[in-house]
Formats: sequence, structure tokens, C-alpha cells
Amino acid sequence: MADQSGEESPLGSGSDVSDESDSDGTSDVESDSQLDGKEPCKYYNGRGCKEGERCSYLHACKYALKGSCRHGSKCKLYHPRAEREASGASNGASDRSRASDPTLTDGRCYQWQLNDGNGWLDVCNDHVLEAQYSLPHTKSIKIYNTSYGAVSIDFKRMKVFRKSLRVRRLDDGNAVWIWYCTLSRKWIKYGSKDSKGNPSPVKNSDIEDKYQSNPASSYTFTIGAETVEIKFREMRQVTGQRKRKVTRRPLYRQQLAGAAGVSQTASALQNLQLGARPQWQFEGDSGKWHEFKHRRGTRTECSVNSEEIERKYAQNPNDSMIFKVTGRSYKLDFNAMTQTNLSTNTSHNVRRVLV
Repeated sequence: MADQSGEESPLGSGSDVSDESDSDGTSDVESDSQLDGKEPCKYYNGRGCKEGERCSYLHACKYALKGSCRHGSKCKLYHPRAEREASGASNGASDRSRASDPTLTDGRCYQWQLNDGNGWLDVCNDHVLEAQYSLPHTKSIKIYNTSYGAVSIDFKRMKVFRKSLRVRRLDDGNAVWIWYCTLSRKWIKYGSKDSKGNPSPVKNSDIEDKYQSNPASSYTFTIGAETVEIKFREMRQVTGQRKRKVTRRPLYRQQLAGAAGVSQTASALQNLQLGARPQWQFEGDSGKWHEFKHRRGTRTECSVNSEEIERKYAQNPNDSMIFKVTGRSYKLDFNAMTQTNLSTNTSHNVRRVLV
């Protein structure tokens, strides 16, 4: 999108989360749920029900049951009446058979799973995956703590590199999805003000609504006299002059369950600024900071670089790693933020900064 100066202005707004308010109105749909002998599950209508098909309450949108759901066919929760009308069913069998959506989690905010052809298995510590996935500039991640060994996941295509595995992300239906566009090699959220403080001509929630209604369509808006189109299939923002990359990522949510420190890595990752990247540096004898680089063929050849250290850190920020510099072994301690020569036992400070 171009402003009058010729530079593209950042687009999009933060998601607008609208909570439906309870209504006293009644409808034929409410009578339908009473015929089933069930009331709507408050957990299914909240953060998600862990009981799944075992739940004794109805897994259906409580607002649809009262005829007051503002989202209509775009609602991510189950609408019994709409299904009855589409199928012509006159009893509750259809409702019960589809009340549990297979794309929903077991009650958690999200679930990452892998499948080798013998069924879906949860990925342990998937908060690391989710935290990285929620960052628009993260293209992929390599994880090590799986029953299949090290696994590299392509977030853009939702595929596993070089292994006969499938990957999927389940959601509880309450995720807020954020749309981003590239500007000067940085991902900018739709709805952000431009460099002059002017408001965005489009809202993130409007883009998401259009995408939910038809992922194969596009969203069009104008900036001045210029028409801008976001093509969902191509994930591109197109104007008459250029194309820009577009991506859609969830707003990170911390899982409610788990140990007290389970979200330490995720919190650290979420502190990354959009468009910035983490860089690992060590302090030299002169007090000057240097980036970790391979530096092959030089006097100070290093076996790891900054990106490799970051991947290791993402797996466990309380861990450490061994690397070599010109044949000498060093230990990088993430807790102490030091690197120690294992031969001389001398240490230098290390740090992780955003650049």
C-alpha cells in the first residue's frame, strides 16, 4: 500500500474480540436443545471442554440455541439448527453425532500433533511451537523432543521436512488471528498507523471475517485512489505497482495447565519485536561484543552460529550446549549467560539481543 510519499503504509488493526452477551430471547432452536435433554456446555462455549464426547452437556453455541449468535454461519462453534435445516433431520441424532468437532482440542488452547500413519500424537512442550508460530517472521522450527527424533516443521505449508510425517495444529475455536504484511523487510500488523500517524483504512477483524467466509476469495479495500487486494490463496497483497507477502498467525495464548515454568520459553519468544531477530553475542577481552558466527577458514573458526544457538535456547532456556572454537571445547550456559573454556576454565559473558 502506498502513501503520498510513495512508501507503503502499514496496514491492519489489532483484532477486535467481541464477547457475546446473554440474551433472554427464546426460539425454536432452544426447544431443539431441550428435546435432546441437554443444556449447552459452558466450558465448550468458553475456553474449551476437556471431556469431549464424554461430556453430558450439549457442545453447541449457546447463542445459536437462543437465536442470537451474531456470527451466524461464520461462528466457529457448532450450530444445531443450521445443520438440521441443511440435512432435513427431525431428531437429535445428527446433533449428537457432530457435536464434537474433530478440529477442536481436548480443552487446551491449542494442540500440536504429529502423525506417522498410525494416528495423531501430541507434541510435548508444544508451547515452544506455538510461541514461534505466532511470530509472523518465523518460517519454520526444528524440535528435538519427539518420539520421531528431530523434526523440522514448515509453518507456511504446515509440512514436515524430509520425513514421512504429517503435522497439524488444533485450536479450541477461540483463537484471535492476526494478519500481517511485509514493509521494508518487516512484518507490520494490519491496523497499525502509518509513519505519519494516520489510521489504517482496514481492520484486521474485517480481513479475518472475509477469510473465514471463503478462504479461496480475497479482500479488497482502497487507499486514496489506489485499490489494494489481499489474495488469500496466494497470501499476497496486490496493488497496481507491486506485490507484498501476507501472513496470518494466532495471537499467542498461554496454556492454563502445566508446571509453573512451562511458559518461560514462550514468554521469552513473545518478547521478540515484530521484524526483529534474536542475536547471540559474546564479550571479548577488550569488552567489545561479537556475534557468534561460523567464521570457517579463519583463526577463530566457530562450530555454531547465532541461529543455531537460538534454536537450542528455544528448546530449553535452562539448558546448556557445547561448541568448539578452533578445536577447543566451550560450554555455553543459558542460565548463567556465560561461555566457559573447558580446558582453561576461563569464562566470558554472553548475551541475547534483538537486532
